Amino acid sequence: MSSSYEVFASINHAVKSQVIGQESVVQALSIALLTKGHVLLEGLPGTAKTRSVKALAEALNAEFGRIQFTPDLLPSDVTGTEMYQEVAGKPQLSFQQGPIFNSLVLADEINRAPAKVQAALLEAMAEYTVTVGGETHALPELFMVLATQNPVEQEGTYPLPEAQMDRFMIKVNVDYPDATSERAIIQLMRDEERRDEELREDQSKKEDNSQTISKLTIDHQVVFAARREVQEIAVSDLCEEYMVNLIMATRESVRQSESLKQWISVGVSPRASIALDKCSRAQAWLSGRDHVIFDDIRDVAHMVLGHRITLSYDALADGISQSDVVNELLDSVPIG
Repeated sequence: MSSSYEVFASINHAVKSQVIGQESVVQALSIALLTKGHVLLEGLPGTAKTRSVKALAEALNAEFGRIQFTPDLLPSDVTGTEMYQEVAGKPQLSFQQGPIFNSLVLADEINRAPAKVQAALLEAMAEYTVTVGGETHALPELFMVLATQNPVEQEGTYPLPEAQMDRFMIKVNVDYPDATSERAIIQLMRDEERRDEELREDQSKKEDNSQTISKLTIDHQVVFAARREVQEIAVSDLCEEYMVNLIMATRESVRQSESLKQWISVGVSPRASIALDKCSRAQAWLSGRDHVIFDDIRDVAHMVLGHRITLSYDALADGISQSDVVNELLDSVPIG
């Protein structure tokens, strides 16, 4: 195993130690980090969505910015704006960077803001640049948008437009933890409160703890090296054909089962093909292999394809979810 693989194992361990019962979230964050993608986490309040992102930023020792999306948020609150200043007695405009210029950006409750603000993220997510006042500014080399949203049925939430959903490499539905994990969460919070109280009482312990945390952080060059290794993961013709068949089964009625014909209104875009390939290779790398197998493709299919499928009125009326559609895809499209 490469040193990069060992480092990513330590990242997973560090995040899992702070986020209990959400293994799928930790997997998604690792895959997105390897594929230079963005993540959308959807779940009810209190399911550790924000905590997961903060834990990843801490493990990476990365610059972290949080944007709380609200109905009165402005695009300039995200990207930054040009400010009037006097320099050496002369007036001039200087650009003040917004929170989007951090390495890891948490877009918290993204579906509570109007579309204009959500659209302010699109250029950053696609081009890794921000244009303000006709001038383009580059974002950090290590840059990820990690957005959270509450289910659209909740009051004050708005569905994201399809074009923006397609920009997210991965979407994960974050469920409530099981009873065992719930108990572990209580114990974890109790331990954290006790440790925080001890640190407040003893400043020297606080300094020692800071040194301990810093040992868990990694050099960002390790992330870039791991990404290069993922690019070298081999994909066989059979696996490549299986990916394409899954994609085409969302679009072409001749390839669809009777259920898929009734459930799918609009199939997935070519971005889904690219994302499925990248995420399958990342999953293979995280599993310690130098090639993709069919199980890698199936393991990432839900997080890559689900949010890109537009359901028909019949599906919505029958209570069919995007997850149900992906399950039908995996059942009806033959392997090999």
